[in-house]
Formats: sequence, C-alpha cells, structure tokens
Amino acid sequence: MSARKVGEGNRRITPPLAEPVGADAVVAPVVPVEPEPEPTPVFPTPKPRRTRLWTALGITLAAAALAGAWFGLPVRTVTVTGNSQLSAARVQELAGLSPNFGWLYYGAWRARTLARHPWILSASIVKQFPDGVSVNVVERVPYARWQRPDGSIVTLAADGTVLPGAAPNGKLPLLGGWGPDRLADALYVSQLLSRYTVQSVAYTPSGVTVKTGLGAVWSGDLKSLVKYAGSISMYPNKKINIYPWGVSVQE
Repeated sequence: MSARKVGEGNRRITPPLAEPVGADAVVAPVVPVEPEPEPTPVFPTPKPRRTRLWTALGITLAAAALAGAWFGLPVRTVTVTGNSQLSAARVQELAGLSPNFGWLYYGAWRARTLARHPWILSASIVKQFPDGVSVNVVERVPYARWQRPDGSIVTLAADGTVLPGAAPNGKLPLLGGWGPDRLADALYVSQLLSRYTVQSVAYTPSGVTVKTGLGAVWSGDLKSLVKYAGSISMYPNKKINIYPWGVSVQE
C-alpha cells in the first residue's frame, strides 16, 4: 500500500464570489409605503334660503286651504229618514251633525253615538256634495215587556235590548220569573210560539210556563218544547205538559 500525501484527495471548495456591480447596472430604489389618508368627512350641504322659504310658504298655503275647506264648506242640509221614536233633531245630534261642521271632514266616525243608541238597530250615512248629509236609521221595535226582579217593568226589543222611554203597551207578552236569569230562554220561547199569540212567559229553575190564546203549556226542556209545540193547537184550552218522552194533557 502506497502512502497518500497530505493534501492529496481533498479539495477545498470555495463559494463563488458575487459579481461586482458594474457601472452600468441599475439598482431599484426601495420606496417606503405611506399610510392612506383618512377620508374627509362630508357634511350635508345646507339648503338655500330660497328653498326654505318655498317650503314654509307651501305649508302655510296648505293650512289655509284646509281652513278654507272647513269654514267654506260647512254642512248646511241634513235629511233624516226612518225615524219614529227619535226626533229628527235628536238623530242629527246623535250623528254629530253640529251646526257649521265641515262637510269635507264629516264621516261615519262622527255617528258612533247614534249607532250605540238602544233605539237604533242600524244607521247609514250618505254625504251629498256640496253641503248635504243624509241619515237613514232603522229603529228597534217594542217586542215584549220584562218584569225585573225588583218588580219594575221595562220594554224590550226582540234582541233583548231595553228600550228607554217606550210607551206602555199591555198587549205585549209579559216575561218574568225567579231564580237564575232565563230571560234569553223566555224571549226564545215567545218568538217560537208567536203564532199562538203568547200572552206571558214565566220561568223558574225547573222550566218555563207559556200562556197563549189557546191555553197554557209547560216544559222543562226547550228542545222538547220545540218538538211538541204543535200540541198547543191540537189541545186548545188545555194545560199541556211537555216532556222529552211525550205530552201530558190536563183538563
């Protein structure tokens, strides 16, 4: 084996040197990044003085027009139809048709008091240009008398509404009784048997007794009374008791 000289077989690797920048080389300058400027606040442009003047003038003219319509077009003619119990003047008052009220602004909302009156079943309002209003009413009709628990007697409409100031009429059926309030049942029975000329309907906790021009009938069950109501004409001038299972006739 031959001896290797020191330095043989080992090579020194020298990194390449950077090439020198020539005189004609261009070096790009480094430009610093500047922060973006904050946005400038935008303020609304004030309206010109002339615009404000025109706006104020428009509002003034509109107010003047409304006032002119109020005072220049008052309600002058009122026609009331369908009334019997209430006078035309009373209907006009309840309808809110006060003197010189603006015709342009009158509407059904002014007649709410009229619609709530116990004598008024329904009412219709029609405006007639340029200054007229027509009011047509349908009044409730006295249907029966009701003897209250305190003994007082008042007049009722068919729907049970108490009619204040109604003239006494002894020909109307008399409703009354004791115990739980059964006025609605008494009204129902009087209407159901109206063809038999009902004179009175008396109610108790156990049932109702009806006096007619043909006799008297009692029943503790309204459905049974409806079912066997024809027995009134079959047994005139008799006292009839109606049950769910049939009819009992007494002399």
